[in-house]
Amino acid sequence: MSQAVLERSTSPQVRLTKLFINNEWVDSAQGQTFETYNPATGEVIAEVAEGTAADVDRAVKAARAALEKGTYAKMDAADRGQLLFNLADLVLKNKAELAALESLNCGKTITDSLGDMQGVANSLRYYGGWADKVEGRTPPVRGSFLTYTLRQPVGVVGQIIPWNFPLAMLAWKLGPAIACGNTVVMKPAEQTPLTALRIAELAIEAGFPPGVLNVINGFGETAGNALCVHTDVDKIAFTGHVDTAKIIQKATADTLKRTSYELGGKSPNVVFADANIDEAVDGSFHAIYFHGGQCCTAGSRLFVEEKIKDEFVAKLAAKAKARRVGDPLDPNTQQGPQVSQEQLDKILGYVDLGRKQGAKLVVGGERVGGKGYFVEPTIFDGVRDDMAIAKDEIFGPVVSVLPFKSQDEVFERANRTNYGLAAAIWTKDIDKAHLYAKHVKAGTVWVNCYHVVDATTPFGGFKQSGHGRENGEAALELYTETKTVTVKLG
Repeated sequence: MSQAVLERSTSPQVRLTKLFINNEWVDSAQGQTFETYNPATGEVIAEVAEGTAADVDRAVKAARAALEKGTYAKMDAADRGQLLFNLADLVLKNKAELAALESLNCGKTITDSLGDMQGVANSLRYYGGWADKVEGRTPPVRGSFLTYTLRQPVGVVGQIIPWNFPLAMLAWKLGPAIACGNTVVMKPAEQTPLTALRIAELAIEAGFPPGVLNVINGFGETAGNALCVHTDVDKIAFTGHVDTAKIIQKATADTLKRTSYELGGKSPNVVFADANIDEAVDGSFHAIYFHGGQCCTAGSRLFVEEKIKDEFVAKLAAKAKARRVGDPLDPNTQQGPQVSQEQLDKILGYVDLGRKQGAKLVVGGERVGGKGYFVEPTIFDGVRDDMAIAKDEIFGPVVSVLPFKSQDEVFERANRTNYGLAAAIWTKDIDKAHLYAKHVKAGTVWVNCYHVVDATTPFGGFKQSGHGRENGEAALELYTETKTVTVKLG
């Protein structure tokens, strides 16, 4: 790798801090702002406009007008797809800036952020290709009738984006919404608003008509709640914590608007003694420590067959000790900070709880440095299923090692969770792998790999990991209504 590639990325200039409504940059109706932080230093990056219910109402009105009149309402499906193709091209054209802005605001390493930009473009292109293929059917009904179905947009969609993958989750939601002809009012996470605002600017360059995409910075209790209760918002799509989803579910009850949720997980990552041990160690390491464990599919419950457990943990610990934690804009860094002081405190609180409940701390468990929100890669051994660190979603670089003796035992224990987002198995026995895939209650199952996600494949969870599926053709169901038309013949 050349020296140029290994140079630290320059901190990007932050220009966009207002609300984006109807293709215009506007202040909050009440003139309010809030601070957004650099998690690597704890310092303020900028003050951004804080959206209120009045601002959400302005954005919803703009989205409704774009949906029902004007150029977007009359736009051919293929031309909607071209908007997404154009935006994908602009993402790649500006990927260095976008990646640096993502790393600055959410703490993801620049290497991972650059990888995300390709994924963002892939998602937008995938749904750009779907735009003119959202089709109805002509069922052969009884009698002298012609019956056909139409797939039409749900309408004005509120999309609430998480802080761990700000641009990737934006693309997962924006792509299918536009492909199906909806308009969007988007609320990025209050911790990470900066890249969504830059995408909004690129959307103008891509040709998005006014009102099609609106971005409201703000907090869940105010801007998010205003979206959920607004009578002219037809759907809410949310990615985030299960507790917030429950609040949204209650807030949307009076209007019965459609909802879809992609929530958390406590994913069982199962390693059998017949697996390739070194590959399983590398894969399990990536499963938990990717983006500092701030991943909804993180393999935080690591089940290892007893006969290889000690060897496995020793190898995992050696990798954890060698992991480079530091400045996310330095391409030599392997793990950046947690996103906020709140997350840092939560993670360290669970480390203390793990110790108190009798788990063995093998490595890590401490804050790194006195500036920024860094946590050492942490491994607990001797964990029981009933311990908090084995039950709760920590959302940090903390893995619980749980030994097992038999296939039946581990298959049953894997499902002892309220979540069901992802699962993995490491084995050379193909029968065992398929049996696990059938048995485990999870929306995604990886065999001898981890964190392999593609725009073409459905993604979502069982149980309290959400409902609905993003990505793939399945996501089109979230953003369309089906209408039946019957015509009498003769």
